[in-house]
Amino acid sequence: MNIALGLLIVLVVVATTSAVMLLVRRRAPEGSYFSDGDRAAGVFGVLATGFSVLLAFIIVLGYQAFDDARSGAETEAILVAQQVETAQFFAEPARSQLGGQLVCYGRTVVGPEWQALETGALDAQINPWAGRLFQTLKQVDPQTAAEQSAYDTWMSQTQERELARNARIHGAPGLIPTPMWVALYVLATVLFTYMLFFADSTERAITQVLLMASVTVVVVSSLLLLNFFNHPFGTGVGTLKPSAMERALHLVESEMPALGITVSPPCDGDGKPR
Repeated sequence: MNIALGLLIVLVVVATTSAVMLLVRRRAPEGSYFSDGDRAAGVFGVLATGFSVLLAFIIVLGYQAFDDARSGAETEAILVAQQVETAQFFAEPARSQLGGQLVCYGRTVVGPEWQALETGALDAQINPWAGRLFQTLKQVDPQTAAEQSAYDTWMSQTQERELARNARIHGAPGLIPTPMWVALYVLATVLFTYMLFFADSTERAITQVLLMASVTVVVVSSLLLLNFFNHPFGTGVGTLKPSAMERALHLVESEMPALGITVSPPCDGDGKPR
């Protein structure tokens, strides 16, 4: 989320609603437009509660999508590193090919795939190296018990990796349906309109501004937070970054050689085939 842009939006909306309140206040009767303030306050409480309950429910939904994407990215990265280790139990040349292709898979995630997530341009296509991994695995003919066990483990890890990737990209376009957004904005408009009927020409201007501004800050800030959770990828503060996959690649390329595991990726730094 762009904090500066968010603050600017809040300030603009607060200034607008406060100005409207002061404008309505000029012709407002003494004591507001309501003859029974207690009853009006009770109705406002019902409206505010309905808005808050709906907003809280949708924020939970948005946060769950955000957390699923974060967990998916973490799990996918861990499985890439684990599959490099699993590949070491296969015979050559599959061992080297699978290890190198897994590194290319990770580089693609960190590079062009993550950039597409940030811009919302990632479609439902698979990672291009996933297909190459499948083609390489088809050439594996496990003979020993260790190879057979490694083959079964690889298949299980591949399934888990694909599920983790799906969880990572599932929330990229936003999971909150349009009708929910419409309902939120309609309720917010009703709240702001209802607040205008509390305009009182005998009240001080600062009191009237505070009345409107406080409600505006809460509503607008909540909507901005919801929008942040609904779009977890981007360049702003708090958005998801490919840190987990970067750590996995560092582990594979820099630390595993100390264990005798070396890989030769058939791609450049962005995962593009050489």
